[in-house]
Amino acid sequence: MTTASVLPPPPPVPGPAPAARPTGELDTVAPKVRVNTPGRVFGAAAQLAALGVIGPAVFTTIFTVLGWGLGLLAALLFGVVLLVALVYLLFAVAWFERARLDGLYDLGLASFRLRRSPRPGFVGWLHSLWLQTIAPAQWRALASFAISTVLGLVTLAAIGAAAWSVAIGLRPLFGTSDTRFFGGLFVTGPWAPAVGLAGIVLSLAVVIGLAILHGVIARAIFVPSREAQLVEQARTSDTRRAGAVRAAEVERTRIERDLHDGVQPRLVSIGMTLGLAQTKIDDDPAAAKALIAEAHASTKSAITELRQLARGIHASVLEDRGLDAALSALASRSHIPVTLDVRLPRRCGRAAEEAVYFAIAETLTNAAKHSRAAACRVDVRVRDDGSLWARVEDDGLGGARIVPGGGLDGIVNRIGAAGGTARIDSPQGGPTTVEVNVPCAS
Repeated sequence: MTTASVLPPPPPVPGPAPAARPTGELDTVAPKVRVNTPGRVFGAAAQLAALGVIGPAVFTTIFTVLGWGLGLLAALLFGVVLLVALVYLLFAVAWFERARLDGLYDLGLASFRLRRSPRPGFVGWLHSLWLQTIAPAQWRALASFAISTVLGLVTLAAIGAAAWSVAIGLRPLFGTSDTRFFGGLFVTGPWAPAVGLAGIVLSLAVVIGLAILHGVIARAIFVPSREAQLVEQARTSDTRRAGAVRAAEVERTRIERDLHDGVQPRLVSIGMTLGLAQTKIDDDPAAAKALIAEAHASTKSAITELRQLARGIHASVLEDRGLDAALSALASRSHIPVTLDVRLPRRCGRAAEEAVYFAIAETLTNAAKHSRAAACRVDVRVRDDGSLWARVEDDGLGGARIVPGGGLDGIVNRIGAAGGTARIDSPQGGPTTVEVNVPCAS
């Protein structure tokens, strides 16, 4: 089984592409995120109050599962099951925290997903668990959840103090002369309204301050600094450029191979046939005519091969009629039956459509040449996040591997150069699945 996940592609070095940096390790967002607007402050205060109630229960559950898991390691099965469940529980809490803060402050965080290992089988699953356990993005989210829980407990205390202050301020209305203030100091009747009002103001100030502090901490944890954003953008630009160069090299090699192995020998054969016909045109006109007819037929075949080669370089139908029509034409020329399910509500950017088209075309070519597949399915969608997603699956033998200069290497680099991701899953025995996702600029 071979699984590759690339985001973005590696520099052009020999060997298979390494695994990608997981989603959410560094989120590139707008440089300014306002966290102190009245609506967000009120929302933060409400969420902190809720976390003050929910958070302790969540952490109690986490530490209970951890304790039981470590305690039952002697009974290997039960302990390991609990520790595995703990990993997924931590991921769920981290996902909730990121979604909560992104919804509250519109931080523009990338979607948080389970990390996947490029290794196959059960070893790959264990490696995925380990990668998820040490994921920095997950622990940042858990730290944020813990801080928010503490702030929530303080917020609940401040809200309770505000309620107590209201009660103190209203005590004289019920004929009570002296009031015990927080169980300690006594407040005489004339001072009760002033003390109650001061307590209300102070408590509300604490709640508002905690809500603002919550936003500042969230931004500090999840939003990278401007310098970090520039470093990440520079890294992404370098890797995309390297991927584009590598993709161009792979494409040039493919064109040279197709010319050398296909069109060039056929043209040489046509020249030799015409030369032989020229020598026979006087002595044996019938044989010369037969040779000319053979050369004519070979010329038509060479023209067909050149057209296919040109279509592989640039599909004019893609630019004229869009990805749906281009894929329909591609499927009609495929040597194996192809089931198309394309749902595109709009045109995407040219770079995105070209990258996805050529990835699908190369995948179908590989399936026809190497997989012994009897059928293939192609699904294309525009996702909610505005990205163009495609999935190609065949029922062949599987075992496809990324080799330098090969078709899969070209897919990985071409998709990476467009700023997308490519995932190739091909266990021995099949099926082979190629999944690509490219940002779609309409």
